[in-house]
Amino acid sequence: MAPAFSERALPPWRRAVLKVGSSLLAAPDGGVTPRHALGLAHFVSACHALGRDVVIVSSGAVAAGRAVAGKTVGEHAPLAQRQALAALGQASLMALWQRFFDRPVAQVLLTHDDLRNRRRYLNARATLTELLAIGALPVVNENDTVAVEELKLGDNDNLAATVAALVDADLLLIATDIGGLYSAHPRNPGAQPVDDVAAITVDILRMAGGAGSAAGTGGMVTKLQAAQKAASAGIATILFDGSDADTVRLLAQQRFRGTWLHAAGGRLAARKYWLRHAPAVDGGIDVDAGAAAAITGRGASLLPGGITSARGEFSRGDMVDIHHDGQRIARGITQYAATDIRRIAGRHTRDIDGVLGYSYGESVVHRDDMVMAKEIA
Repeated sequence: MAPAFSERALPPWRRAVLKVGSSLLAAPDGGVTPRHALGLAHFVSACHALGRDVVIVSSGAVAAGRAVAGKTVGEHAPLAQRQALAALGQASLMALWQRFFDRPVAQVLLTHDDLRNRRRYLNARATLTELLAIGALPVVNENDTVAVEELKLGDNDNLAATVAALVDADLLLIATDIGGLYSAHPRNPGAQPVDDVAAITVDILRMAGGAGSAAGTGGMVTKLQAAQKAASAGIATILFDGSDADTVRLLAQQRFRGTWLHAAGGRLAARKYWLRHAPAVDGGIDVDAGAAAAITGRGASLLPGGITSARGEFSRGDMVDIHHDGQRIARGITQYAATDIRRIAGRHTRDIDGVLGYSYGESVVHRDDMVMAKEIA
């Protein structure tokens, strides 16, 4: 038996993404089982009672679909058949999670293309933020019925890291069926638990095995890749054994046993770094003196009432410069296209829906999506 990991306190957090792999949900005879999911659900409920947000990224749709389809479709079926299995299994997977909670569970299906497209990225973020605000539990899964490469690679680990950045999480928790990262394969007599990883290097990657279990398709390599992606966004990752009841019970006490992969820097610092260096589109937004003072002096969001005009043509999700009297004062991600901004410029936030017929929120550029001109490289 491999040596045990040290028990420690979780890093401080208010919002986390919990990734649950197929190996924890798949039943030996097909379908999905609550055996390990129940303990994880207790942890999520305990966090919610303390005012903490958790978003679940759950694998298991293909495993659930096999039980619905019967034995005629094997584990190594062609891609199209596996996509059909995912479609069949989504309902069972959501039913599994809903049975543990009194509050509503919301299914969110995403592909990596959704998160690479800035407009769809913002729409996904707005939806997840609103679900958390109304007290629902988002359960995110790969949209396997239309995804291709992701389904073959079993890349829900990397999807979880992207979702963690999407919802501004403080922590990524990856529940797997082993204790964490070892210096060699856990069955190797000389394997030692790796409690802390300051940075993912070539040597760290060499420690990881490539193959996952029969139920899942990911391995330790994809988990390290996910942790690396999260670290670059300022988010720490914890790898732990979700099949060990004692380890899972510790989480509700804000303690863990597993591998702590540290963030590269502060979450806000990582986001601001990206905002400082991302190029802006042509054109921009012109604001009046009141809006300029609120943005530069009080760190306020840009509301439509302070806008005088929008120059050029840009889309929702683009990086735009904000000007006052011909001088750039800030830069940020716009929630509205240039054509929409021209229609709501100078208006009160309550008028947005009436003028446009829809609303993406009261802020044209939110303060979390904005950097001042003096900070821009």
